[in-house]
Amino acid sequence: MKQITSLRLSSLRREMDKENIDAYLIPSADPHQSEYLPARWKTREWLSGFTGSAGILVITADFAGLWTDSRYFIQAENELAGSGIELCKQVIPHAPEHIDWLAENLPAKSTVGCDGYCFTLGQLEALEQKLSPRKIDINYRLDLVDRIWNDRPGLPKGKIREHELRFAGLTRAEKLADIGSELEKRKVEFLLLPTLDDIAWTLNLRGSDVEFNPVFVAYLMVGRLLSYLFIDSGKIPDKIIQELQEDAVIVKPYDEMESFLADLPSKKNVLFDPAAVSIRLYDAIVERKRVRGPNFVQGMKAVKNAVEIAGMEKAMVKDGIALVKLFIWLEQNLNSGKISEAGVAEKLASLRKAEGEYVSESFPAIVGYNGNGAIIHYRPDAKHSATLKPQGILLLDSGGQYLHGTTDITRTVALGKPTDGQKRNFTLVLKGCIALTRIKFPEKTTGVQLDAFARQFLWQAGLNYGHGTGHGVGCFLLVHESPQGFAASAVTSRGTSFFSPGMVTSNEPGFYKAGEYGIRVENLILCEFSEETAYGRFLSFRTLSLCPVDQNLIDQDLLSADEKKWVNDYHNEVFSKLSPGLSAEETDWLKGKCTPIR
Repeated sequence: MKQITSLRLSSLRREMDKENIDAYLIPSADPHQSEYLPARWKTREWLSGFTGSAGILVITADFAGLWTDSRYFIQAENELAGSGIELCKQVIPHAPEHIDWLAENLPAKSTVGCDGYCFTLGQLEALEQKLSPRKIDINYRLDLVDRIWNDRPGLPKGKIREHELRFAGLTRAEKLADIGSELEKRKVEFLLLPTLDDIAWTLNLRGSDVEFNPVFVAYLMVGRLLSYLFIDSGKIPDKIIQELQEDAVIVKPYDEMESFLADLPSKKNVLFDPAAVSIRLYDAIVERKRVRGPNFVQGMKAVKNAVEIAGMEKAMVKDGIALVKLFIWLEQNLNSGKISEAGVAEKLASLRKAEGEYVSESFPAIVGYNGNGAIIHYRPDAKHSATLKPQGILLLDSGGQYLHGTTDITRTVALGKPTDGQKRNFTLVLKGCIALTRIKFPEKTTGVQLDAFARQFLWQAGLNYGHGTGHGVGCFLLVHESPQGFAASAVTSRGTSFFSPGMVTSNEPGFYKAGEYGIRVENLILCEFSEETAYGRFLSFRTLSLCPVDQNLIDQDLLSADEKKWVNDYHNEVFSKLSPGLSAEETDWLKGKCTPIR
């Protein structure tokens, strides 16, 4: 692979030379700003060999660098070794630190190139702001990778299906009417939606174009009276096309999006989010018709209705039952010497599937044994999969896509007798998870304000972790859903968005000792209204995930009485909700794992 990477870099540099490009940028993105990419847009992975989901590649005539955050440092070092690509470690996750490098290292009057379909307007403006003082130009109409990727995959063609009302809770017509009312308030004719999960949610449709994500490649123009879906119509059954028309949604070819924007009548203006719309689509809109604004559909989607919440809770029960069965299987077979990390992932997927209404994993399972657990987004495969032994620590982060909800849960378990240090660090992580779960806070509180509650006990011990504490989760949609989350910085919406009742968010503090082990405790939590006082309305969280915490890793002396009560109450809930779906033998096992802490 290293030799192939070198050849591909050489080919790209020849194309750069033809176009007089001094630096070329390749992001982890597609025209829809997806996190998980269809094969066609895995350009950064194809060129560099780095398989992580976040990072940007910068290529010059004599330098190649990949910027990524601490979640991927160990993985990137391994995958980039010998490739000629330097790992550039981001200090702040998601911060555009590569722009500083360009401004400092490129000569004045240089030219930077990129594929403008994969860069948002906001990203391009950030580039221009930093580079224009040095008179550095940006050519965003160059897809140079397409010229050298001879067998590049085409657009995905996964079939689309209806997301039934019994799962969605609101009809497509109701959602379109709500969006139309908001457009009327803003005196705007259309809202341009390039983001795939927002399109799927709005139209009550699901697809299979992106692995682990039940979405489909398309654009949507939502209008006050008439909307337009730009998509390969061959992916949609005739029945759904007819139903869309009945709801005033017209289906058009995917590649007509730009021309449609360019040909809009003079009185038809378009609202778009600079953080989501590509610079190429922005260019297609006549200047006088452009209206900047936030993508308010994100907030509508993030606040789950009663039907969606009930569906998410049902998914948690199924997920918990599958995990209980997995851990029983693991205990029974651990001494065989035949259980691998990849085998654990495969077994868990089969157990989830057996629970019914299961579609797929919600992301590749992270099964990290000992040192692999310290690689935050480690993914075992047939070639790289450690064999488990009755010693050490296993970190298991996984999730499922069910028709009625999406799950994401992490449990860290001791496979042998843990050390005192491991127990201490696990307990500090658990205390942070409990603290964030129990917090009560006023309305209009952001994730960056709450994030420290999960880190406080680690901080007091001089410890920390490099990733955000949590992300939004969709309802049979994306496992990483915008806008809300818990983050240590305000670089992304996860740190700056307000929490609202109905939002589902992950709560996942961790600790990682490189080369030795990783610890993470993750539950999904639901934001709910708590009370209204003379000081305003207050909100709180309720835990949705259902799986016992490994008490072998808990140092009970480090838990307060309130924290012990929380663990016991949580385990009582786990037992009461999961035991009806288990056999007598499985119920006995679960009862033992939920024994109260004294």
